[in-house]
Amino acid sequence: MKQEMETVPTENGSLLQFYMERKIPEKVSKTAVIKNQLRKKCSCSIKTTKKAILDFFPVLQWLPKYNCKEYIWGDVMSGLIIGIILVPQAIAYSLLAGLKPIYSLYTSFFANVIYFLMGTSRHVSVGIFSLLSLMVGQVVDRELLLAGFNLNDDPQQDVGDQAHLNFTVYNFTLGMTNNECGKECYAIGVATALTFMAGVYQVLMGIFHLGFVSVYLSEPVLDGFATGASLTILTAQVKYLIGIKIPRAQGYGLLITTWANVFQNISHANLCDVITSAICIAVLVTAKELGDKYKHKLRIPLPTELVVIVIATLVSHYGKLKEVYASSVSGEIPTGFIPPKVPSFHLMQRVAVDALPLAIVGFAFTVSLSEMFAKKYAYTVKANQEMFAIGFCNIVPAFFHCFATSAALAKTLVKTSTGCQTQVSSVVSAVVVLLVLLFFAPLFYNLQKCVLACIIIVSLRGALRKFKDIPQRYRLDKVDALVWCVTMLSSALISTEMGLLVGAIFSVFSVIGRTQCPHAALLGQIGNSVFYEDDEEYKDLLPVPKIKIFRFEAPLYYANKDFFLKCLHNRTGLNPALEIAKRKKSRRKGQQNLDNKLDQKEMSPCLVAENGDFHTIIIDCSSIPFLDTAGVSALKETFKDYRELEISIHLACCNPSVISSLEKGGYFKGADKDMRELLFHSISSAVQFVREREITTDDSVV
Repeated sequence: MKQEMETVPTENGSLLQFYMERKIPEKVSKTAVIKNQLRKKCSCSIKTTKKAILDFFPVLQWLPKYNCKEYIWGDVMSGLIIGIILVPQAIAYSLLAGLKPIYSLYTSFFANVIYFLMGTSRHVSVGIFSLLSLMVGQVVDRELLLAGFNLNDDPQQDVGDQAHLNFTVYNFTLGMTNNECGKECYAIGVATALTFMAGVYQVLMGIFHLGFVSVYLSEPVLDGFATGASLTILTAQVKYLIGIKIPRAQGYGLLITTWANVFQNISHANLCDVITSAICIAVLVTAKELGDKYKHKLRIPLPTELVVIVIATLVSHYGKLKEVYASSVSGEIPTGFIPPKVPSFHLMQRVAVDALPLAIVGFAFTVSLSEMFAKKYAYTVKANQEMFAIGFCNIVPAFFHCFATSAALAKTLVKTSTGCQTQVSSVVSAVVVLLVLLFFAPLFYNLQKCVLACIIIVSLRGALRKFKDIPQRYRLDKVDALVWCVTMLSSALISTEMGLLVGAIFSVFSVIGRTQCPHAALLGQIGNSVFYEDDEEYKDLLPVPKIKIFRFEAPLYYANKDFFLKCLHNRTGLNPALEIAKRKKSRRKGQQNLDNKLDQKEMSPCLVAENGDFHTIIIDCSSIPFLDTAGVSALKETFKDYRELEISIHLACCNPSVISSLEKGGYFKGADKDMRELLFHSISSAVQFVREREITTDDSVV
């Protein structure tokens, strides 16, 4: 075992020395580890099979233990409320996805059922989500254009009106057979292919334990992405608010393009839609504000969206707003289920790249919400199983004409506030949606699209309120505020997918930037204690005579090794390379008194210390978590250069990883000194060692 000596002062001022022995790590064969893991994973027995099934379907573990008397009332109430909220939101979000409302209802139904079977969170509400609907809609519109369809055609017209439409037919492979497919058929084909691929990616992430990818989507990145996407969603709904016919913009900068088209066509606004939108927004916002203000007095949230939809549908039907004022309506929503179809493999190839950001955003929101509520209510979730759950919430429904889903914060908050205890509430919500699918869907035929747009816009209040948090973000952390702003602007002005990528990359580079140019300081002694702190941050610190104590607050690696040397030279006031060069030059010129020349104190970027100002540098490594080969080389170079000036370098507070890197890099071999004279477990022991050495040197001179 390797021995390291530690020296500490005792009460009477003498030194106490003891040895610390480092453990030698046991060498484990990687091949043996892999074989052992494969044996565990691939072994098949009744016990392992049962465990695998129970892990894959967590409902089999908790449902038999379900406390009906204690949980059923809260689950039924929260399930009913979420179901009532889901119906109008599902119909509204179909506008974002560019699909018929029936597909949104399918999505809400199947997502709740599958997550009930596979999810590990008790409270998360999984279903249709505005950000994912927007991303799906952008891909659908792009593929429709590439296939030759006209986006000006209204995809929500009823079946009886289809004979009067400019109906384009596109021949493509859907499932196993060739079909001539119209615009709406092709749109849902693209959406299901995209959803299937996103689900496959999420399952693969679970299989290969790639959940760490979400780590790079920090809270400022996700918040900025949500806010930027919310601006895009709001912009996409403006045409429905005022009743104008403009195609959804494609490509980068669609927010600016859409607003330009809106202002160019604003003279064609439908007065009926404008008045309806103003009334609906006023009612919805007022109800939401009152609900937030008096939520502690309300046992359940007000179903404002459902009330507005019912009243608006009745007014539109009996007022004949479509026939008299040409107001755009939802159209026919059929009852029952369409026969399932296999997603098109041909379309999967076209949307494979688009499915990747969809998959990452979906599982990032789901896993983060699951962990947040699990922590709040003191239970645990399995992040890997959550990825499987959300993945199969996309794969299986893709066969039933559904599109991408994930957990949604707003509905989850409502779920917890209304007494949800388990995912039984999801089954109740699915039953509510099923009743609408089987019986009530046709009743929404005359519902105006502007009403749906109002519901979407009002639901964005939470994300848009993030703008008010910018000053607070800036005060807390300027870098995080900048990351939020960059992600938000990229998501809004470039595109949602590109905004997420730009935000993640910028966030990573901001971390790299912090380690590349970290804080460095000289330390002073806190009174007569054994503690030392930054003399620039704290008052009344005592300087240590003849000793400079330097702290570098970051890992020392190839990107910041030059900055480390620069900071060390500036803080200590001595650049050894330049000082050595000056001394050599002085000797060549025959100058006898170097000290007189140094006393001139020339002001230059190179600082040169006075002779005798200090003879030791102690580097506090407590804030250096690791070294790479470049970092070890920088320390070796520092030791060598200062030694030529008869200045000693000592390292203090190194963690075992740093010590191992130094040993492997040969830092101690070339020092011609014992390791115990170069490395100390505390700054005070290093200072004490230097002082004892000074006394010994003075005694030997005398």
